[in-house]
Order: sequence, then C-alpha cells, then structure tokens
Amino acid sequence: MLEEIMPRLYRIIIPLPNSPLKDLNSYVIKAKDRNLIIDTGFNRSVCFDAMQEGLRALDIDLSKTDFMLTHMHSDHTGLVSRLASDTSAVYFSRIDSKVFNENIDWQAMLDYALHNGFELEELIKAVESHPGLKYSPKKIPEFTLLDDGDIIKIGDYRLKCMLTPGHTEGHICLYEEEKQILFSGDHILYDITPHIESWSYELNSLKNYLESLDKVRNLPVKIVLPGHRNFFTDLAGRIDELKKHHEIRANEVLDVLGRNTMSAYDIAAGMSWDIDCENWEQFPVTQKWFAVGEAIAHLRYLESEGRIKRHKGEKTDTFSAH
Repeated sequence: MLEEIMPRLYRIIIPLPNSPLKDLNSYVIKAKDRNLIIDTGFNRSVCFDAMQEGLRALDIDLSKTDFMLTHMHSDHTGLVSRLASDTSAVYFSRIDSKVFNENIDWQAMLDYALHNGFELEELIKAVESHPGLKYSPKKIPEFTLLDDGDIIKIGDYRLKCMLTPGHTEGHICLYEEEKQILFSGDHILYDITPHIESWSYELNSLKNYLESLDKVRNLPVKIVLPGHRNFFTDLAGRIDELKKHHEIRANEVLDVLGRNTMSAYDIAAGMSWDIDCENWEQFPVTQKWFAVGEAIAHLRYLESEGRIKRHKGEKTDTFSAH
C-alpha cells in the first residue's frame, strides 16, 4: 500500500507476517537528483515484493536513491542490502553500527539470558526463531555513519539526526524543523508501546529511553511519522502517556516481587502481557525472550533508583525489594 503524506513524501506499508507489529512504515522522499528511503522491512520475499511494488508506482530509480536506517532491528534494516545500489549512501547510527555486523555476539546474550533464569533448551529455540536472526540483511552494507545533530539533505527536506537511545542504544529520530515533521522510528509509537529491553547490566535502557523522550518532547511538531502503525500529532501528550506506562510497569514489577527474591524470568512470568495466551507456559518462546528482556530493563532501572537490590548468583542472578 502506498500513500502520499505531503508533497514528495510517501509511505509504503510493508507487511510483517506473524509479527504483532503487523506492518512497517517505510518512508520515501522523492527529489530531483536523489531519493531517500527511511527503513526497509524484513529480509523476506513478502516485504521485498511490497517494497518493489511501491517503488515502481513512484518510479524510483534505486541508482539515485539513498537509505536511512533509524536503528539496527531487522524489521527496519533487513532489505537494505537487496535494495541499495553501488552508488547508494546508507545512513546509520555510529553507535548501533558497533554491534550491528556479521559477527553479532549472540553468545554473550545467551549467557546473560541463562544468568537471568532461562533454561538452555528454551534459549536455543528462542534464538532459532528470533526474527532478528532470521530476517536480517545477508550482507551488511558500508554505512555512512551518523552522530547526534548531523543533517541529511534530500530535495527541500533537511533532516536533523536526533540520537534517542532506549529502544536500541543508537536509535536515531529525524526532525524536519521547517516542515515540523518528526520521523520517530520506534522511539515513539502511537497505537502500541515501543519495546524497551536490556540484555546487559551495563546498559540502563529504560533510564536512557525516558531521558530520550524528554529530549524530543517540546519540539514544534505538526505530525509524527512512526516506524509502525498510525501517524499522530500530539507528540507531548503521547510522550506523557508512555512515561506513565513505564511508571505503572515498574510498579507492577515491584508488586510481583513483593517480599520475595526472584529471577528476572520468574518476575516476567508473573507480569501481565498483552498476548493471547492463558498462562506463561503457553507463551511462544520468542515472546518469552522479549518479555524477560523488558522485565530486566525495568529491574535495572529500579536498581539504579535504589528501589530494589540485585543479588549475583553463581548460576542465576536474583532481585529483591529493600
């Protein structure tokens, strides 16, 4: 599906089968000399076909087209190496580029997950079915690296890069000041809550995320164009809702913990999740992976606030309230 948002700015809706996200919004800025595609979809034939159909309808010449990837997740990056030509610039976060390569260290994440209560057999299944592994680009392109404050110029669009860590450590939003447009990637979504997870105790992703929300809250914005689902206009109002959501989730973690000492896995099992399963045992293993990662993000945040304590165990780390 293709739609014009405003002059020379379009959205191609890329289906994401079997994903709760449903679709990806790929944005195309069509200019006289160069075009820009923002985010691409999974490296799957159904995504590639939808993208090709949209680009044909727009009469896009890929040899005159550059790409900007808001962050490293494969629903945003998967098709880039199939679409980019030898003359394409592929803009990407310098921070995400440090971990987004052919040698992604899944072993470190597996060890960390084991230390947070997963069983090995379940973990093997989680990695085998993880979309980040299955649908990532077959080849990582050469990137034009972006830092906070960099500008991408395409036609009469002047896109300012805003580093917004949280969803990933190097997530970037794009702000068009004159037209008052924010391309928010997965930093701010309207219909659903962006997934914030942590697979390292060194990374306080929820704290980073809340600070990143504050960073963009007061921007003059007429329209927010997110990575998934619907456009929206009330940026500050949506940010306030997201901050409230995470406050409620942090309190839920404390309620589940109570006076017990528990692993992140067991805490996640006790939390409420918007998934059509009667109990934790029925959760698909990939959803368990996401749930535990989100629980850890809230636990790490609460630990940094001094509201809970982490106990290092030989086999499994546990948490308790003070």
